[in-house]
Amino acid sequence: MIKRTLYFENPYYLHSGHKQLVIEVPKVKGVKKTIPIEDIGIIVLDHPQITLSNALIMQLMDNNVAVFSCNEQHLPLGLMLPMYAHHASTEKMYAQLNSSLPLRKNLWQQTITAKINNQAALLETKGIKSENMRYWAKSVKSGDPDNYEARAAAYYWSNIFPNIKDFKRHRYGDAPNPLLNYGYSLLRGIVARSLVGSGLLTALGIHHRNKYNPYCLADDIMEPYRPYIDKLVCNIMDSGTPYQELNKDIKLQLFSIATMDIQIDGQKSPLMVGVQRTTASLRKCFEGTVRKIVYPELMFNDEHPF
Repeated sequence: MIKRTLYFENPYYLHSGHKQLVIEVPKVKGVKKTIPIEDIGIIVLDHPQITLSNALIMQLMDNNVAVFSCNEQHLPLGLMLPMYAHHASTEKMYAQLNSSLPLRKNLWQQTITAKINNQAALLETKGIKSENMRYWAKSVKSGDPDNYEARAAAYYWSNIFPNIKDFKRHRYGDAPNPLLNYGYSLLRGIVARSLVGSGLLTALGIHHRNKYNPYCLADDIMEPYRPYIDKLVCNIMDSGTPYQELNKDIKLQLFSIATMDIQIDGQKSPLMVGVQRTTASLRKCFEGTVRKIVYPELMFNDEHPF
């Protein structure tokens, strides 16, 4: 089932009733809307005067809903997830904690290979040569000791936006960097939500290590999915939409990432469903029942062009 992404940008009172999210406008009687909580995957709160009841929070966590809180700049600042969303979470966590270094290096090799191939595919849809990217993807070794990820990134970012001279990918850089940042934040939440649902610890990465980052594993596993955000941003720019400012219309387009069709393991599915397959396969790798993470393969479909 495809979960919904809800975005709130005005003062609302959000509470629960009969397993429904109840949306009310403060001081306005009779204005009320309900949405089944089981249909929700992500909630974005983008106003300081939004109020949530604890009963609603409890039900959202019980249904593994990712809740984003935005700051004064309307950018995601915090992410709320359930502590336990899998019936055997302790068992799964021990498998993750006891995973060997060779296994984690191999998983990182698979992750970077998939990321570079997806970056190459996106370049190819724009008519940009990517033979070097394909070669680097095949050359990645366990743990990526030769840092092909960085080589690929340098070439990718210097070519992905041909109409922007000397584009630099930077967290605090000029447009379209804010669009990329916002999209990656949403993607990070989707991946973190799925990892928790698979019984895994988001803080314990296979490659990323940072004592200040509670989402290292999400940052690892989202890497091959990043080009799908890049694809959305390219679509926005190519459509002629002004993109210098991260406005509501652009945010709504970026929210579609959760339902974007992707190709994973030879089958088409919404991205949020695909991420669930990825994290489930990762858990099985930790448990020793499989050796391969199921990652998406970015492809060009002539019937549904980018």
